[in-house]
Amino acid sequence: MDTGILILRLLVGLLVAGHGVQKISTHLGGRGLEGGTEEFRADGFRGGALTALAAGGGQIGSGLLLAAGLLTPLAATGAVGVMTVALTVKWRHGLWVQNDGYEYPLVLIGTAVALAATGPGGWSLDAALGLTPYPSWWAAVALVAGLGSGLLTRLVLHRQAPPAPQASPSPQASSAP
Repeated sequence: MDTGILILRLLVGLLVAGHGVQKISTHLGGRGLEGGTEEFRADGFRGGALTALAAGGGQIGSGLLLAAGLLTPLAATGAVGVMTVALTVKWRHGLWVQNDGYEYPLVLIGTAVALAATGPGGWSLDAALGLTPYPSWWAAVALVAGLGSGLLTRLVLHRQAPPAPQASPSPQASSAP
């Protein structure tokens, strides 16, 4: 079991961290901080480079913590938070990733919560430091806190669509007495 959890932690943690690296640098196929900033602007977020840095830093931090199996519930909460924001961006496209949907962020959210529920396994820094086992309720905390922080981030940083221009009434449509 420890081997399976290790493989899962490494795969998911390093992929989450890699996406963060792409947002703020040209490594791993990223477009640099300028490209990450533009991606967020195109998705309707304000905050410029600070938003890209916060998102990228959150992904890098939570991903590396997950991969290492260190502070696993906290790492899962961070991953759920950033992936919730991604899910809200992709939501309008439907579920499937081939249609630019939210399937991938949903899988990462589920995996992060599952890791919080099972724990990081014996081959982890949490185990080496004697921090495990974590109580099973940490999975619920990771899910609720991660979803809450992601939705709050979306609410605060996402621009609302400008109101549709209202047509001014034409002089013939006037019903003056």
